[in-house]
Amino acid sequence: MRYLITGGAGFIGSHLAEVLLAEDHDVIVLDDLSTGSLANLDKVSEHPKLKFVQGSVARQEDVEGVVEEADTVFHLAASVGVELVVKDPVHTIETNVHGAENIFACAGQSNKRVIMASTSEVYGRTDRELFGESDDLIIGPPTHYRWSYAASKALDEFLALAYYKEHRLRPVIVRLFNTVGPRQTGKYGMVIPRLVSQALNGEPITVYGDGNQSRCFCHVQDTVKGLLSLERHESTEGEIFNLGSRESVTINQLAQLIKEISGSSSEIVHVPYDEAYEPGFEDMHHRAPDIGKICALTGWSPEIKLRRIISDIFADRN
Repeated sequence: MRYLITGGAGFIGSHLAEVLLAEDHDVIVLDDLSTGSLANLDKVSEHPKLKFVQGSVARQEDVEGVVEEADTVFHLAASVGVELVVKDPVHTIETNVHGAENIFACAGQSNKRVIMASTSEVYGRTDRELFGESDDLIIGPPTHYRWSYAASKALDEFLALAYYKEHRLRPVIVRLFNTVGPRQTGKYGMVIPRLVSQALNGEPITVYGDGNQSRCFCHVQDTVKGLLSLERHESTEGEIFNLGSRESVTINQLAQLIKEISGSSSEIVHVPYDEAYEPGFEDMHHRAPDIGKICALTGWSPEIKLRRIISDIFADRN
């Protein structure tokens, strides 16, 4: 098989590329290197079956050729990270929406499969104990830039299913819940790498808000296995799947665990959301996936626990 990975020099994309190349597939990586890095591909940079193309999914001329070359597309390229989204909402919306539109239009012309990375952010203010794929999406107002990412990815989902209905696209939509692991940067607001860096540097470990908000963190190795399990199952086309861990933790607990594993003497301090991001910033208090659908269909389930995830991130930084 020949796979195209958009955003393949990014955190998740580079891990996916390594696995596909190890399985002897051809891999094309399309990345504009705005948030990704060629260093993420160091382990496979000389692989004869890897082709790197520097370009943007937001430019149709960059997309057309590489989509035509591929059998299947993993569309991972997007503006990600709360900090980046809040600071640059125009880029977020344009990259996510125009990029997806270009991929879908090109892939639909030749009836290709597209596995599209969406996000748990689309659930918005949902207050259920577990988020299910058929739940309503309750996104906050457009006056809060924080919701621009959720809205743009929700539109990508609608667009993928519209192309599925009208233009022969074969999409699989995957809502990722807080994928973490080696190579993830804290530069754009990702919580675990940010807290790990603070602990290693002896800086205050900054928890935003009251720290009682909870998340489920999934190791990137488990995420890649989940993406591949969906790609290799024909009945996933035109469907939406949650992909994430079942292990929930508050950010206060996460900070304590990071401090414990690192042996850091750093103080844990709380920073109001208004100071961390922008006035009126809204966060989701609780975010946990119902992963029954993917587990029942493909047999996938996450295996790596949070303590091991944090240890792997510390090892990657040393």
